[in-house]
Amino acid sequence: MIAPPRISGAALRSLARVARTHLGGLGLKRVFFADLKMGELASVAEDLCGPVPTESTPLQGRPPRLAHDAKHATPSDRAWAGTSTGFAAAYRAGRATPRQIVDRAFEAANALASRTPSVGPMLDYLIEEARREAEASLVRHRSGAPLGPLDGVPCVIKEELAVRGLPRRAGSSIADPVAQAADSTVVARLRAAGALVLGTTSMTEYGMSPVGFNPKRAMPRNPHATDRVAGGSSTGSGVAVATGLVPMAIGVDGGGSVRIPAALTGVFGLKPTWGRVSRAGVHGGGTLSHVGSIASSMLDIARMLEVIGGPDPEDPLTDYTPSLEPGSLVRSLGRGVKGLKIAIDEGEWAAASESVAKAGRHALRALEHEGAILVDTKLSLARYAAAIGYLLITLETRAAQRADWPVRADDYNHDLQAMYATLEHVSAFEYLEAQRLRSGLRLELQRLFSEVDLLALPTTATTAVPVSDDDMRGGFLDSRATDSFCRFNFLANLTGLPALSAPIALDPDGLPIGFQLVGDAWDEATVIAAGAHLERTSVAMVEKPRVSVRILD
Repeated sequence: MIAPPRISGAALRSLARVARTHLGGLGLKRVFFADLKMGELASVAEDLCGPVPTESTPLQGRPPRLAHDAKHATPSDRAWAGTSTGFAAAYRAGRATPRQIVDRAFEAANALASRTPSVGPMLDYLIEEARREAEASLVRHRSGAPLGPLDGVPCVIKEELAVRGLPRRAGSSIADPVAQAADSTVVARLRAAGALVLGTTSMTEYGMSPVGFNPKRAMPRNPHATDRVAGGSSTGSGVAVATGLVPMAIGVDGGGSVRIPAALTGVFGLKPTWGRVSRAGVHGGGTLSHVGSIASSMLDIARMLEVIGGPDPEDPLTDYTPSLEPGSLVRSLGRGVKGLKIAIDEGEWAAASESVAKAGRHALRALEHEGAILVDTKLSLARYAAAIGYLLITLETRAAQRADWPVRADDYNHDLQAMYATLEHVSAFEYLEAQRLRSGLRLELQRLFSEVDLLALPTTATTAVPVSDDDMRGGFLDSRATDSFCRFNFLANLTGLPALSAPIALDPDGLPIGFQLVGDAWDEATVIAAGAHLERTSVAMVEKPRVSVRILD
């Protein structure tokens, strides 16, 4: 029915109509199950399954590590477009004011959006409020009393989170377009730290595409090559950081949606432990979605998590979150990697492309040279993680739209119409089998992290794939691209473990390659320490893309 790897245009529109018939939906389900390997789940050995899960609190291998602290200096401010440290220094020296930075950022956002094809990451602008907050930040800086290291630093927010005064659209034309009366908890915490919220960034429809297209939006292309996708679903947030528009952005990650655009556009992206960051004010929910951060440096990754993380009475999922000692994540930047045990599953690395695997092995050798201990492992269920994730996240998202789908199916993008129609043919048995395999994966990772500190994986199996103007305008189905981007990411969402993507190289076409480090539950500090050491040794570095802006001289 589908000729891999891609179907678009009139063929996609026809497929969406056929999928909404009984026989068409049943047939397309079989194709999806084959292409995305969901059909293989039924043949997994019974002894690898766990019980049907009753809760989603992450399983910890052992208490957070009291690692050797090498007391390295914080990675130097090498980001070509600047970090929070650079903005603060500019304000102290009088080389710039927060209001000037805000105005330059809006001008730059318009310039990126006016390009053909567009590289504009922003959707809705918060101009007047950002200017008012910039003026207040200037007063604090001039009086020598900034609220903290993020005071006066511009940032953008994925349109999936509530931002006071702007709609929370979630990539759709169906979501309520009324302006939000209050900020989500994450946005409120950033504002309380003095960060300047410029507005929202575009995403794929309901976050259901990891590729980075959405016909309802003027989605940005990859700034390293505008004939390539930028990844999704936090597409705009990744592009905003990669182009230099802002040094930090907020995304949401249900199956790699922070780490995929970070990897494909060449920046840092962190998905924290499940429950570490509040989802109050975030559209949707489910058991896989985490609020995360994208930044041009590990320092800002650490600073952001210290600000946005922690218990929130508005989100009961954070009730069991261990407290973070103020400054502890920033201090972890200097720990280094000496003595850290990093697990390597050769079977997983063999599933990556040659250029991705080669760059990843270089990064691993560099970590070993710096004192890390590489440990061979074999994970029985890792290869099934993406298939489990596809099944669960699509069912959860479709269930959340129970009221809209029957009466507004025509208003969804054609790729989503085809996907949702097939879900009506998924049985309760198939769903529960996937849940049992998820439990088995959680237990397997708990056992692994009782013995090691980190698991190293590629972020994506390939670099960014090509895309045409027609594909971006009308959307497409591309199971090969979907699987290459999600292949190694769902493991951390299904288990709730923290995971970082770091930019470690460019492939022969000049496209960024991401390297992923997964840590034990609640142990973001070890993940951040290793990512910072990759940055310190110049193994991880944010490269200036072909399309860029500079708001900080």
